[in-house]
Formats: sequence, C-alpha cells, structure tokens
Amino acid sequence: MKQNIRNIAIIAHVDHGKTTLVDKMLLAGNLFRDNQQTGELMLDNNELERERGITILSKNVSINYKDTKINIIDTPGHSDFGGEVERVLNMADGCLLLVDAFEGPMPQTRFVLQKALQIGLKPIVVINKVDKPNCRPEEVYEMVFDLMCDLDATEEQLDFPVIYGSAKQGWMGEDWQTPTDNICYLLDQILEHIPAPEQFDGTPQMLITSLDYSTYTGRIAVGRVHRGTLREGMAITIVHRDGSKERTKIKELHTFTGMGHQKTDAVSSGDICAIIGLSNFEIGDTICDAEEPEALPTISIDEPTMSMLFTINDSPFFGKEGKWCTSRHIHERLQKELERNLALRVEQAPDSTDRWIVSGRGVLHLSVLIETMRREGYELQVGQPQVIYKYRPTPDPSRKGGERAGAQLSSESEALPLTGERGEGLVRYEPIEELTINVPEEFSSKMIDMVTRRKGEMTSMESQGDRVNIEFLIPSRGIIGLRTNVLTASQGEAIMAHRYKEYQPYKGDIVRRTSGSMIALEGGTAFAYAINNLQDRGKFFIEPQTEVYAGQVVGEHIHENDLVINVTKNKQLTNMRASGSDEKVRIIPATLLSLEEALEYIKEDEYVEVTPKSMRMRKIILDHLERKRANRE
Repeated sequence: MKQNIRNIAIIAHVDHGKTTLVDKMLLAGNLFRDNQQTGELMLDNNELERERGITILSKNVSINYKDTKINIIDTPGHSDFGGEVERVLNMADGCLLLVDAFEGPMPQTRFVLQKALQIGLKPIVVINKVDKPNCRPEEVYEMVFDLMCDLDATEEQLDFPVIYGSAKQGWMGEDWQTPTDNICYLLDQILEHIPAPEQFDGTPQMLITSLDYSTYTGRIAVGRVHRGTLREGMAITIVHRDGSKERTKIKELHTFTGMGHQKTDAVSSGDICAIIGLSNFEIGDTICDAEEPEALPTISIDEPTMSMLFTINDSPFFGKEGKWCTSRHIHERLQKELERNLALRVEQAPDSTDRWIVSGRGVLHLSVLIETMRREGYELQVGQPQVIYKYRPTPDPSRKGGERAGAQLSSESEALPLTGERGEGLVRYEPIEELTINVPEEFSSKMIDMVTRRKGEMTSMESQGDRVNIEFLIPSRGIIGLRTNVLTASQGEAIMAHRYKEYQPYKGDIVRRTSGSMIALEGGTAFAYAINNLQDRGKFFIEPQTEVYAGQVVGEHIHENDLVINVTKNKQLTNMRASGSDEKVRIIPATLLSLEEALEYIKEDEYVEVTPKSMRMRKIILDHLERKRANRE
C-alpha cells in the first residue's frame, strides 16, 4: 500500500532562491489566512540567518496539495554546514535541484547533489530566476545535465523533468518564455515524478536524523519512520551508535503540519515525525521495537577540517558587557552545541581547564557558532583558525610511484588510513578545496596570481560573456583570508565559492599576512589628535573616543613589523598660541572588520575578543615588555 505522502529535499547553492521558493509553496498550500501577514523568508526564522541571507539549519515543513501531504526539507547550501545536509537527505525520497538561470550550477550545488544522487534520490530540476536580464536557461539546463553525468547519475536519475520559473514573482511553468500565474505546475510535477514512500510492515524502526528543542518538553527526536508504526505511549528500545541499548517509552508523537507540529496517535512508515519524551539519545541512534530491537545503519558525517582555540575572556575589559563569562558557562554552552551540531568536535586543551580546541567544517561554520554565542550574552576569545593535518606512512621509494611524493601518492599508500597522530616516517597531508572565482576579464590575471601564491593550481578557465570563471585546487590554509583580498583586488566584483575535496600531501608554507599590527601602548580613550599624527603609519580599526587597553590591536601597520603606538596622547593646552597651529584634523574613517574577516586577519600571537556589544583584536601577551622578552626567547 502506498501512502499519499511525498518527502522532498530542496538543494541549491547559496542565494539561488531556495527559501523563497519554499515560501511560495507554503502560500500555495493555503497555510495562511487571507489576511495574515506572512513576511519573507519564513523558514529562515533564526535572526542570524535573516541577517546574512543564508540558511544554516535544515528545517521541515509540510503542505497539503490535492489530498497529498508534501513534506518539504529546506537544506543549507554552504558546504560548511554539510553535516546538516547529509543527515537530512536520509528523510527524503526525491529532491528539487534549484539552479540560477544565469549562474548555473555552482560548487556547493555539486556538493549536496552528489550526496543526494549517491543515496538514490530522484531529482526534479528547477531553473529559477528566469526573469533576470541576460539569463541563459537552455545553457544552464545543458550544464546541469553534464554535472549529473559527472556525478555518475543512473539512467533513471538522468531522465529528470525540468521546470522554469521565478520564485520571487511566484510562477513556474514548462517554458521559460511563457510565464504562468502560479506554481501549481511545480507541485503537479512533484506528485507525478517523486515516488511515494514505500510502506514496510513489521516491527517499528526509525533513524533519528535531527533534533529539535523546546523549552517546555526538552529535546525532541525528529526522523522518518522506516518500517512499522509508532504509537503514543508505546514501549521502545533506543539503539545507540556504539551498539548499547536502552528501553524507554514514547510520551507524545507529533507530525509536521505547515510550519509547526500537530499531535497524533500513530505514525506509519514513510512519514516524518517528532517524538517527545525521550531523554538520552543522539543523532544517528535508531528507535526500534522493545522486544526485538534491530538497528538501522547510522549516519556517517564528514570529518572536520579546521580548528580554533576558544578561551575565556581575560582582557582588561572582562565582564563589562557579557552575561556569561566563566569557563563553566562556556564549557556548558559548547557541550550543548555538540548535541545538535554533528560536524563539530570539542576537546579540552591539554594544558588548562579554560581553553578548548573546537573543530568544524570551515571558518564560516565556526564563526556562526561564535556569533550565536555572542548574541546569547557570552564573552570569549578565539585564536587563529588552524587546518587539521593528517599523517600517513611514507611509501617505499624503491617501488613504483614512491618518488612522486609531491603528486598524489601511489595507490598502495593511498589505501593506508590517515591518522591524526604525527611521528617519524609519516607524510603530512592537508585538506584541499575546490575554489571557483567568477570575475570580470580584466581582473583574471590578478586572481590567478593571488591564488597561485597561496599554492593553488588552476584546473580550468572559461569565458562567460565579459566575465571569466576560473577553477582552482587550493589548500584550505590558502583560503583563510583570501576573500577580502579577492574582493579588494577585483573592486568588489568577484564571486567566490569553495568546497572541501580531499586530503593531499602538504603543499609547503604559505605567507598569510605581510603587514604588521599597530598596538596600543597604554589603556585609556583614543584621541583624534593622536590618531591624526599616526595616520601615515597605517590604517586604523578604531574611531576617536573609543576605549582601548594596552596590547589591543588598533590598526594595520604599512610595514612588516609590529608597531607600538600611543593613541591616548592628548593635546597639551598651554596659553601660548601660534597662528595656524590649530589646523582642522582630518581623520580617515576606521576600517571595521566583520567576525570572519577578523578571524582570518589575526596572526598566531593574536586573539579576537568577542563580547555581546563589541569585537576587538588583541595580542595574547598584552604587556609590551613581556612580549619583547617572549619574542627574543
């Protein structure tokens, strides 16, 4: 027996209109009263997501259309949140691949699509934004087809329907030149092409694929019922990832209706549900029969590639703005984040109790965590992002392929596992990413120069009108701090995207930042008089009348060495005045860095201090003389 249910995931690159399309589908499902104000981007309900215009957490909603329930899963497009995507695809039977009619498939589209095709989901391609001037829907369709072939799609998957339209204007149709007035064509195609979930009878089984949290009921397990039927009040066994079993009982069962949950008595296989009342569970655990527990295979998540040091705020301005400042608070918050953020790892630093090594999928992944903590009232300091290296035994050079240690190592060595332990006779490997930069033609040589200095290799270059699309393979270390430089060199015209590819042998040293820092000599209020006299030494990160402390990084020096300056120097007001000595002070506006830019900007001996109201950069050793001594040693 097949149910009237369709489970569908929406896949797209950042900013190709995914969340907007879901909004229109919700409206088409008549979820709102006619007079209800709905707003835009209803699914990006997290303040941070709305501000950045990106989806971070995957979400579930459902609509009813022609007596069929369609469960829609909105997924993040950034590969930094790949942990989110992989879990969620397990709940779907098909996917909507959304592509911009001008840009075509981008690197992160490829990342999520590859995962979806491997699981065996049936795709429907939606070419969005056909109302854009100079769009090229036919070419983009060809590009999507080629991409699917590259990703080894099956014959059935390659026979995908294509829908053209504009989610913003609220229409979808089969021909991009004849706009319709609604998106019913898209919903009809979903009913026709996406298979209904098969019903498996037998003892119940459900894999927990995501977590929800309610302040009233605590943690909620979300997943798709794989087999059998779950009922309210039923006795079940949870099989954990490590194989241990625990008996418990379901207090309440909810299914997704519209934007929220609705209580129900039973959920049968194929539908997505939320279970309330379980205390001890993790993502990847299986809920199964109390008497005969059978576990489903757990979810495997890509390993983290970047790590950062988190520590308590010990600057002179400690505790002035934040609500939670102690190591206990920060430790508890990081542990809580681990429960729902699968791709994150937290380890206590070996030498102290108030430092943690936090590893994630990239700078964006970690900076979203820091930004969320900051908004919740935490004060903390973070060190420079570091790449996670892995090691593998050196192949025997006397055998074939051993000498080419710089290139990909021989297949025998490739078969050996990578470990995090370093030691003698081991080759160091580092994460490599695929980088795509799209720039106007006149800036292409600058881009190539920048990336190759950071040990990048160009793999392809093609012209698209007056713009050039350049693809590189570059170490993850090289991407840190690259975005700001690329945007500066291309006058803000560049579009840059990257995704993790694999581990390859270490490519050699990369020069991170060539300019030194300007450091405040003593604490106090910064004066315009002092800043004006120091403007020719570099650019400032602070405005006049800002409170500073000794050891704070207040600007960027034009030379390589660090410069200690006194920005708190005041003008001595004597009663002797010479004509012309009081000329007007002209101060260049300060350069304000975002959190990611600051994390990418700092050197090894610097921290970013993050508090709810401000963000400062500082030297780890604040005292000027102690810093000199440490450098000598």
